[in-house]
Amino acid sequence: MKLFNTMTRKKEEFKPLEPNKVKMYSCGPTVYNYFHLGNARPFIVFDTLRRYLAYKGYDVTFVQNFTDIDDKMINKANQEGITVKELADRFIDEYFIDAKGLGIAEATVHPKATENIDAIIDLIKKLEDKGFAYNIDGDVYFNTKSFREYGKLSQHSLDDLEAGARISVDERKRDPMDFALWKAQKPNEPAWESPWGMGRPGWHIECSAMSMRYLGETIDIHSGGLDLTFPHHENEIAQSEAATGKPFALYWLHNGFINVNNEKMAKSKNNFFTVRDIVKKYDYEVIRFFMLSAHYRSPINFSDDLLEQAKSGLERLYTCLENLNYLLGNKAASEAGDINENYKNELLSYKGKFIDAMDDDLNTADALAALFDMVREINSFVNSGNEVSYGSLVYSKELLKELGSVLGLLQKENNNNLDSEIEELINNRQQARKDKNWKLADEIRDKLKDMGIVLEDTPQGVKWKRI
Repeated sequence: MKLFNTMTRKKEEFKPLEPNKVKMYSCGPTVYNYFHLGNARPFIVFDTLRRYLAYKGYDVTFVQNFTDIDDKMINKANQEGITVKELADRFIDEYFIDAKGLGIAEATVHPKATENIDAIIDLIKKLEDKGFAYNIDGDVYFNTKSFREYGKLSQHSLDDLEAGARISVDERKRDPMDFALWKAQKPNEPAWESPWGMGRPGWHIECSAMSMRYLGETIDIHSGGLDLTFPHHENEIAQSEAATGKPFALYWLHNGFINVNNEKMAKSKNNFFTVRDIVKKYDYEVIRFFMLSAHYRSPINFSDDLLEQAKSGLERLYTCLENLNYLLGNKAASEAGDINENYKNELLSYKGKFIDAMDDDLNTADALAALFDMVREINSFVNSGNEVSYGSLVYSKELLKELGSVLGLLQKENNNNLDSEIEELINNRQQARKDKNWKLADEIRDKLKDMGIVLEDTPQGVKWKRI
């Protein structure tokens, strides 16, 4: 398996520190609002990477943090007249609602900044003792010029970064590029005791401290959105490696931006959408499918037309699965029969293409293309008019579900346990059709539609799905 490493700007063979084990850290949300589409992309992409690594047999320890204290949270809590903790708890709960809908599995650990203050203070103290940090009136800063490799991730010199970056102005800092590790308490702000007085952690230090606490001083994969490359990840590297003298992460992975109708998504352009906004019109799984339909490092354009295409593509996959379920439901296990070997080999060839795509820097777009090719083969085989063995149907369904699960798709099962009223209506309609009572058959079809059941008459018999 090869992954594109932002540090080296090339694809590299993935070799974890320990055989068959992966330690992975992915930057999570700042929990002051529902998360938006830009957040959703790395959550979905790196959940998929985690799934695929597990599929390949790795034991993955996956850490994704919650930033539950920062300036935005303090301001929002003050506006609402609640505590920062109340705000954080509310939107952590909301995060899990949307994440579950999107098929994003819970991390092995979801650490919160406020629950790791001791680890954060210990790390800052180590940096101060080694001469990489300095205290000014309770504010502690990292001295970027003391870390000679600063800028190696973004591949810019410190002078270039200083000239081009938007940096906070604080005349007390030794250098404009120095960044806050600890912030002295201001009036009406949450604060914790520290060697430098009451205060709270800066944003960058929390990820280093929590990564080290739960994964160790060097990890295999650190991931996040492209916008985090600088300054967040650059600063994480500097403070972590200054403290330990060891590499912080072996592989740095970053996903591309999301544009909306070919313009960069931004609040100032009023084209800024939360996932909660989008699911008023589209299913969560459609959003996941949409995100995986392009390579994760490429920019992706978001529009209603593209979401409709994603919806149609996902329906094609589900239709194949539903057809297999229907055929299995109408074929007794006693009719088993062996699987057709030529057919099995065809499906395995598409599985091979799927794996090749995923091994090539998590190319989910090509993996989906292989999945659609496999679906076309399944449809052609079961609709050929020849007798299809029970074993072939079972194998087709299991393989389709297996590869779908790697992408976090096709996890819903049609509920074939219809309640007695609906089942009776479907049987009555079938009888009406046999009796050529078309008016009654149409009336029953309309009644079922009002109940959220859509029927489809096929050569194999009547099929149904919920709407």
